[in-house]
Amino acid sequence: MPSLHAFSSSSLFSVSSLSFFTLLCQPCPLDPFRAGPRGNRDSWGGRAAENSTPMSAGDPKNGRDKPEDSLQVAQIWPEVERAECLARGAALKWASGVFCRPEHLERLSQYRKRESQRTASIHTRLKSIVQSYLEGVGWGLEQLRGARGELKEVSQALKRAGLESDGNTAGVKSLERMREVSVSHRQLLAAVSNLPRLYSVRSMVMETERLVESRRLLEAHARLMDLERWQDDILWQLYGAAGPAGSALSPEEQELVGRYFSGVGQLVDALGKELWAVVSSALALARQNPTPFVSAVRIVEREEALDRALPEERGGAKGHSRPLPSGRPRCWRASFFQVLEEAVQARFRSVSYLHTRGPGLAGHLSALQHGIMADLATVRHLLEHCVPPHYQLTAAYLRASHHCLHAHLAQVSSWDLESGEIFAVLNWVLHTYNSPDMMGQPELEAEMEKLELGPLISTEGLEHLQNKYVQSVRKSVSEWMHKALQVELQDWQRDQEPDTDHEGFYLTSLPTIITQMLEDNARVALMIGTSLRDQMIQMGLYEMENLINRFREALVEFGKEHRRDPSKDKNKFYLHYLLASISNCIILKKSTVSLQQQQSSRSAGQFSRTPPNPLAALDRAVRRACRLVMDQLLLALLPLLPGLMTRHWLVQGDPTPKLCSVLELHLELYGHVRPPCRERLQEEAQWLLVVEYVRALMQKKLVCRGAEERRQLAQQVVQDNQQFREILHGLEGEGSGPEVNPLALLPVLADFIRLKDPNMLTLEVSGLAAKYPDISEEHVCVLLDIRGDVSRDVRGAVLDLLEQSAPPLPAGYRPIFTDILVPPSIMAFCLTTAKCA
Repeated sequence: MPSLHAFSSSSLFSVSSLSFFTLLCQPCPLDPFRAGPRGNRDSWGGRAAENSTPMSAGDPKNGRDKPEDSLQVAQIWPEVERAECLARGAALKWASGVFCRPEHLERLSQYRKRESQRTASIHTRLKSIVQSYLEGVGWGLEQLRGARGELKEVSQALKRAGLESDGNTAGVKSLERMREVSVSHRQLLAAVSNLPRLYSVRSMVMETERLVESRRLLEAHARLMDLERWQDDILWQLYGAAGPAGSALSPEEQELVGRYFSGVGQLVDALGKELWAVVSSALALARQNPTPFVSAVRIVEREEALDRALPEERGGAKGHSRPLPSGRPRCWRASFFQVLEEAVQARFRSVSYLHTRGPGLAGHLSALQHGIMADLATVRHLLEHCVPPHYQLTAAYLRASHHCLHAHLAQVSSWDLESGEIFAVLNWVLHTYNSPDMMGQPELEAEMEKLELGPLISTEGLEHLQNKYVQSVRKSVSEWMHKALQVELQDWQRDQEPDTDHEGFYLTSLPTIITQMLEDNARVALMIGTSLRDQMIQMGLYEMENLINRFREALVEFGKEHRRDPSKDKNKFYLHYLLASISNCIILKKSTVSLQQQQSSRSAGQFSRTPPNPLAALDRAVRRACRLVMDQLLLALLPLLPGLMTRHWLVQGDPTPKLCSVLELHLELYGHVRPPCRERLQEEAQWLLVVEYVRALMQKKLVCRGAEERRQLAQQVVQDNQQFREILHGLEGEGSGPEVNPLALLPVLADFIRLKDPNMLTLEVSGLAAKYPDISEEHVCVLLDIRGDVSRDVRGAVLDLLEQSAPPLPAGYRPIFTDILVPPSIMAFCLTTAKCA
């Protein structure tokens, strides 16, 4: 925007005209922030005021205010001075923007006229506002003047009343004696008018006592109500019912009236005692004579009506507040239901507690069931008709019975219960109580749902009982499993062959005992619920795992004992019982899988962070038993193995037939083992035989002296392999997988020994290494030594090729040469008694 200095060059825009425009365009002090012509409030901001030269409010050119007046106003309202400065700066900025050129001065008259009209309008509005304000102030002052006059009159009237009251004090004191005489007169009048009643009180009390003793309850209650009414009337007359000025009785007077009616309170207690005795024996009376019970209910209803009526009658008729008689309200209806609940509790206590522990707990719960249902039938069919409908006596009895049962079962649950007792409680609470034989009757279901009584035992209490049940059963299961294992160990020492089932498989009593025990426990727990069944199965799996671990340790100890003295007669059936143990593990595995399948999916893993794993324990036990069986086979083969790979063996063929007979005997015994362990034992026997056969070859007990011996050695190996195949027929498996068939190794070794051209050994070793990647240089060196015709160059080429080829073991390949150790080579030129040079 151009500044004011841009106009100095114009002859039409002089300094005097600039001052005139500035004074003309000053805004009204009462409206310093009015918007400019374009409605832009920012053009009136503080920055414009700071950049422009402010004009003093006391400038003589404006002709409006005097300097002293402006100074006085600024001292009173400092904001006015700043507002005026801002207004002047904004006006100057506005004028400099509007009259930036000389030709713009033509519109000066228009701006002056518009600003004059705006100022006049503002002044008119201010005058109207001030006038309205002054009128309101005048009206308020007039009201205050009137109120001051009224207050002055009231004050004078109060002073006059105080003076008159002080003058009448002496007269009031003289009337006090008259008031005392009047009260005494009224009391004497009341005493005289009630003398006949007072004289007959004692006889009425005695007659009422006789009525109570004879259980004529309605007549006794009517007499008692008369006595109470007399006592209340006399007390009220003595109090003085003329108005609120009646004075209270003195302690002496109250004692005097109390002596006259001293038997009334005792009568109330005696009547209440008889009344509650009738109510408590209502179940017995209902079957014989329900009349006393009906009378008791009628008396309770009378007392309840009086409890409701007396406060309404004496609450404030004409301002008189007559006090309630002593002992009111009695609330006998509430006492009626309380006595009824106590009677139910007494019925519970009447059931014999002498035999509630042990087997008697189930009988105790059964007696509770029959007692509750008998009493409930009496209440529904007899007592319900003796009370008003709003009593809902059946619901009250159900509620009382439920509460008593809840407390009683909580006490029973706190005892140190055995598993059978806990089962009886759980079955009674979860099934018997809600069954159609008890509270599940169709006519009671709606009533029970309406009452919303809740469970007999809380969820936490049920979980606690179930946990106690599981722990108790676990203790018994652990003891039974321990005994079963001891019986199993004793069976191992028997001098007879193990028992066989209908399929000819060996077995003992252990799996039958364990399986039957766990299945019975799960079946019994299912009678309570699936949750308890799942907990029981989980517990059984834990104990099964512990048993199998101890069983495996017993197998190890059994094997050690046999190795210490294998010739003892009591170990004659050692192998048979090992095979029976394997069959037992297979049976237990099937039972374990069956138990795990019975568990619900939602309960899996919820009972413990580390779930049981009996299947893994069974696999470990089976592996240990199979290892012991193979050790026994090896023990039977050891006396015959030294005869292999000797000159005698090469000529006669011994002891291969004996090896086959031993192996056949063991394989026949393996047939008494359940599959798949039977096949596993046969495969392990085959593997063991081949490993020991090749290990005998690696002993280098037979080194060929020529091609004929190599041919004989290879032929004898092939013949032995054929005999082994006849014994192990059906176990070879023609390359169905990556696992090596051990019997296929012997023809390969025979071909290696039979090879006529040593230069072809490199190719032969390459094929051997490809088929058996675990073969080592030591094995190849022994084979080369057995041939006896391999030169150093061929040996070096073969070993170099073997070192370079060395393929990795394929997945699923079972190494065979790893189990065949090569004896260390002995330098032939060193004597045993001399040092090598």
